[in-house]
Parts: sequence; structure tokens; C-alpha cells
Amino acid sequence: MNSITKSLLSAALLSVVSIPTYAHDYDWPLYKRAIAAGYKGVFTCGGVFNGGKSLDKIKADELTGIRPELQEIVNSLPEAVIDYTNKTVAIKYDEKLPPRLWWYRGRLGCVQMPVGTTVNDIKYMPTITLPPLSNRGTSWPNGDPKDIQTSSNKALNTVIKAAFNGSKYNTNKPGQKTTAILISTPTKLIAETYRSDYTPWTSQRTWSTAKSIAASVIGIAVKDGLIDLKEPVQIPEWQSPGDPRRAITLENLIHMGSGLFSTRAGNRTDKVYWGGNRVTDTAVHQPLETTPGKRWKYANNDTMLLTRALRAAQGDHVEKHLAYPYLNLFDKIGMYHTVPESDWGGNFIMSSQVWTTSRDLARLGILYLQDGQWGDEQILPKGWASYVAHPAPAQPEGRDIGYGAQFWLYPGLGYASRGNRGQIMLMLPQHNLLIVRRGYDSATGGRFDMATFAKDILKALDK
Repeated sequence: MNSITKSLLSAALLSVVSIPTYAHDYDWPLYKRAIAAGYKGVFTCGGVFNGGKSLDKIKADELTGIRPELQEIVNSLPEAVIDYTNKTVAIKYDEKLPPRLWWYRGRLGCVQMPVGTTVNDIKYMPTITLPPLSNRGTSWPNGDPKDIQTSSNKALNTVIKAAFNGSKYNTNKPGQKTTAILISTPTKLIAETYRSDYTPWTSQRTWSTAKSIAASVIGIAVKDGLIDLKEPVQIPEWQSPGDPRRAITLENLIHMGSGLFSTRAGNRTDKVYWGGNRVTDTAVHQPLETTPGKRWKYANNDTMLLTRALRAAQGDHVEKHLAYPYLNLFDKIGMYHTVPESDWGGNFIMSSQVWTTSRDLARLGILYLQDGQWGDEQILPKGWASYVAHPAPAQPEGRDIGYGAQFWLYPGLGYASRGNRGQIMLMLPQHNLLIVRRGYDSATGGRFDMATFAKDILKALDK
């Protein structure tokens, strides 16, 4: 072996020994702390300013029962520093770096600033001025009844009570915490029950229930002629000649059939959710993994790309984009407590980061039960409710529920919007009924059995 070969071999061996292989971003301890601080800050800012909750309540609900790899670090971090005057939240996670920061922007919610920024950078964060909200009265569903609506149906009340106590609707293992149950038709709020410390105006993060809100916004954009589901999606970052992602359609995205690479099931998008990255830093940069439209794979990125495409169709006009859901959906049907948050570049994180109340979710469900019509106005395209409830070309494997267009399909019952920690809104079109369940289920616990719960509700209503 000559000297050159020996030198090259020695260098190669040294590189193997000295450069570790990292299987996951969390193997970097400091970045893991930044992510954990991000998790804590997102829920502290949202819980305080969107939800009106105390720090003790946030710690007990939002910051408990979370993913084990984050729970221990979240518990070890210093308490959040909240400036109620300037509406900022800061969490220190490292001695050498500035604290992680969030800024509350009223109806736009909290914006998570990137790692390394300071309060001096708040002036660069996107914001808009929205029209004042009108007084809508107390008549359901346009208005808000002042009192919680109770039912005199004893059988129904027994079913609802079981959702808060006991294990009848708990699958696999314990760990559920129900905070709200609401049952309604388009004209009557049949029953609503809340945990003792909750009210009809207490807001929670929707988690992936937000995806159905995103699908609704996309439906409105289709009606407005801004986008076409059948056409290749116009993501600006994909327009280089020869980029195969140019063939992906909006319909591929809305069906979770983009074919883009994602780790695990595609629901680990921590760099955007907790890391302070923009959607345009992450979601748009994934390569193709398989042919678009041929495989179903649950992916947060597919939903974020839907709203990225809508922003592009609006000329990348950030103010116009941020105002669109409010002016064309929320304010028109009375979802006054719904807050979709964006990244610091003004891109909606509408795959998960929306705060809303049970009543507001119910209003969205009523819109679907009425085929997108609210009063005299057609908000969604006619037939959009049927479209989102139609099975996607490729379906989840090994599950007893299917998938439509950002909605889950319950055979024999209806279709639902579902999110992490037990957020569910189920529409039952044959019964002109919807059911909302909110909770703080443990990440290591069992799922709430919505199908059995819904069947029990129908039986109780028949009595």
C-alpha cells in the first residue's frame, strides 16, 4: 500500500470516527431545546392571548401529555416571560442565545419569530388591519346564545357524560381529557357540555382539524376563480425548468397524494410548528418520493402547500392573503373566535395552527350541512361538501376510516375533521346533525372512539 493510499484510508477512517451520524434533528441537543422552547412558547402565547387561560391551566392542559421526547425538556425550561402590554412571550433556553420569542397580533394570533431574533425585530413581522366585527345577537347559529344550551333528553345526557367520565369511548389505553361536547343541527343547538373551567368562548388549538378549515378556504378560492384543482399547482419555488414537482396538482395536495417525501407519516413538521421556520423554508423543498396521485400519505406539508399556492395566486400579496379567510369565510358565518396563525413570512400554518371554539367549529360544520350556503349567500362552491366527502383516489391502508379532501370519511356515518389530542368535528348529513368533541388527550394514550359515540348519540336522539 503506497503512502498516498494510506493517507486517504486514514482520512476516511478518521472521518467515520469523528463525524457522528444523526438519525434525527433531535440528536442535536441545543436544537432539541430550541424546539421544546418553541412548543412551550406556541402554546403559552396562544393559550394566554387566544384562549384567555392562566399559566397554570396551560401547564396542566397544553403542556402536559405531549410527545415524550419533548415533555422532559419542556418541564425543565424556565417559566415564560410575558409582557402583557406589548403582548410578547419570551422563553430562555440557552445562555448564549436570545430567548425564543412570540408576538400576539390580535385576530391574527401569535407569530413565532425565528431562532436568534430579538424584540427589535417585531417591526418586521406581518400584520393587517381587519374590519370591526358586527353585533350578531344571540340567535343560533348566526349569533351566540348567552347561556350554555342543555338538553332534557336523559339518554343523551348519559351519553355525553360518558365522554367526560369513564372509559367507554377510550380506545387502547387511558389518557383522555374531554373539554367540550357540542351537538347541533343547522337550526338548533341541541346540547353543549363543557369541562367545569371551560365556556363556549374558550378557544383551543385545532391541531389538524385546521386542515378542513384550509380546505374550506381553498374551496372559496376555487369559487372565486383564483385556482383550479385540476391544473398543476403554481408553487413559485417549483417553476425551474425540469422540476418534476411542476406536475403536482392542487387536487393531489388536497387528497394527500402529492407524492412528496416526508418522514414517518408526514405529521412531523416541527421546524415550522415549533422551530420558527417559514413554510417557504421547509414545505416547498421536499423532493418527489413517488408518482403524484398514486399514493396516500398523511402530510402536513401538503396542506401548507395548498395555502402557499393560494398566496401565489394572489400575486404573493401578503396582506391580501392574510385577510382572505376572515373576509370570505370567518366573518361571513360568525366564526369570530377563530384565529389562523401564520409564520413570520406571512404564510398560514393552516395544517394545524388555528385556535377556535366549539361553537365556531360547529358553524363550519353547519356550512357543510347546508352545501356551503349561509343565509342568502353561497360561501362554498355548490357541491363542495360532496367533493370533500368523496373518497380520494388513493386511500389509507389498514384503517377503518377513509380520506376525502382534507376530511376523514366514516363509512355509514359521515365525514369528519380530526386533529391531534382528540379534536373532532363529525358531520352526519343523513341526520342533518353535527357533533364536536374537543380534548387534551395524551400523546401516549388512546383515541376517542367517535364512531361509537356518534352511534350512541343517534340512538339517544331516537328515544
